[in-house]
Amino acid sequence: MPHDEMTLPEDPAAAVQTLMDSSRHAPVLVFKKSPICPVSTMAEGNLMSWLSMREDAPLKVCVVDVIAARELARGLTGELGIRHESPQALVFKNGEFVWHDSHGGLTEDAFSAALDAD
Repeated sequence: MPHDEMTLPEDPAAAVQTLMDSSRHAPVLVFKKSPICPVSTMAEGNLMSWLSMREDAPLKVCVVDVIAARELARGLTGELGIRHESPQALVFKNGEFVWHDSHGGLTEDAFSAALDAD
């Protein structure tokens, strides 16, 4: 798969800064999920399928377990001024937070529209 996995600092403000900085070099997708939620499992399947079909476009991916990293998961959305949900995807490009969606909105088409559009 043409993507690099990344980890985030535990501090939400530092994590958002890391995401903004990293997205200056390649788009960054944060996928927040619960390991016990069937909707998260379905959305993660959509993400993995989409990632497997991507060509050579660079992408950094960060997966956040909303149970194991509760403060980070909630803090990210708090820092961004959006509602915390799970599953949820956040996209950063060119140093900016540009897109988010959750639940049934996490489809292959949605990931393509958010990440592959200029």
